[in-house]
Amino acid sequence: MMLRIEEKEVEKQIGASSNVNSDASPINISDSTSAKFPLTFWEMAVASGVVSSFVVGLLGVYLTMPASDYSFLKLPRNLEDLQILRDQLENYTSDYTIQVLAGYCIVYIFMQTFMIPGTIFMSLLAGALFGVFKGVALVVFAATAGASSCYFLSKLIGRPLLSFLWPDKLVFFQAQVAKRRAGLLNYMLFLRVTPTLPNTFINVASPIVDVPYHIFFLATFIGLIPAAYVTVRAGIALSELQSVGDLYDFHSIATLFLIGVVSVTPTLMSKSKP
Repeated sequence: MMLRIEEKEVEKQIGASSNVNSDASPINISDSTSAKFPLTFWEMAVASGVVSSFVVGLLGVYLTMPASDYSFLKLPRNLEDLQILRDQLENYTSDYTIQVLAGYCIVYIFMQTFMIPGTIFMSLLAGALFGVFKGVALVVFAATAGASSCYFLSKLIGRPLLSFLWPDKLVFFQAQVAKRRAGLLNYMLFLRVTPTLPNTFINVASPIVDVPYHIFFLATFIGLIPAAYVTVRAGIALSELQSVGDLYDFHSIATLFLIGVVSVTPTLMSKSKP
């Protein structure tokens, strides 16, 4: 008899604790574990496989280049690094154009895929090496390909990372996408043209909040052109730049915002109609 009473008391306690957990926030033991390291073994395996493919591509480019000292090859972190890289690569661009283009695209796409900061320096380098029109085409292609790679990789493993890194931004972005579902292309164009949300966040969060890829692709491809033009054009006069902040003066920022406002105007007008 006493055993039955104790069993009933234990069952009541378990039921009470489960009710408390269900009513509380959705954080559980697995979430607390993922807070330490948000990716599982298989998710890490997928990411490692993508990294390996980029390494193999770069190795292929390296093996087709002439024997030389390539110690200058590193990701530029400031304008001084960028000028050194530009001066060295100019010697190879004319004779090994394919290899330079392939190496440039692989590095740019890799940086976009894994949200590595510094693509602005790569855009400046495109202008310095290839001029405005070829540079803009190269940057838009590489940036769109890198953003697409990040989109699909995030579709596989991005949800725990986003919840770990940017939980508040993710909730905000999801609400905005749901509210603007009818004019989503215009909204995504606005985000791409203006600095409302970081491009890296948009790349990794879009598949999580159910932005269709065709809309993501079009908004990325078209929306990156204005900023790419500004940056690539500045790369032609790289030696005159004193800081990255010189890229975006009041005129450039105002122009980008104007383009962004124009991109969302059709959506606003459709909402105002009865």
